[in-house]
Amino acid sequence: MTALVRINTAPRDFVPAPITDEEAAAMFRAAVNLFGVWGLTDDQAATLLDLPVRTYRRWKAGELGRIDRDGKARLSNLMGIHKALRLIFREPQRGYSWIKSPNAAFAGRSALDVMLAGDLTDLMRVRRYLDAERGSW
Repeated sequence: MTALVRINTAPRDFVPAPITDEEAAAMFRAAVNLFGVWGLTDDQAATLLDLPVRTYRRWKAGELGRIDRDGKARLSNLMGIHKALRLIFREPQRGYSWIKSPNAAFAGRSALDVMLAGDLTDLMRVRRYLDAERGSW
């Protein structure tokens, strides 16, 4: 008789704690820096965060407003993408440039092209791909 092995040891009803406003603000500041090393325009950054460009620029200048649940999810996925790239590539610059490189997994489009479609699920798609590539644990 073969025993079943449970891989996920977290309880089935496990729900992660919500992201606090302070955590979201820290992730926003980190995302602004990340957008800089990715070489994004303010328009592109605003699209990734689903913000009007004026709001993004005001927040970037230090007048950070309230980040809603969707915004927190977007920031979380962007941080997950950054983390996965840092684990996959030894040289940070390779990870930064990967974002704009054509990729067969995305039908020849870059990860940035996929994410700029603007939906939260587009960010999630890139994150899931990278997590699978790095052997998520």
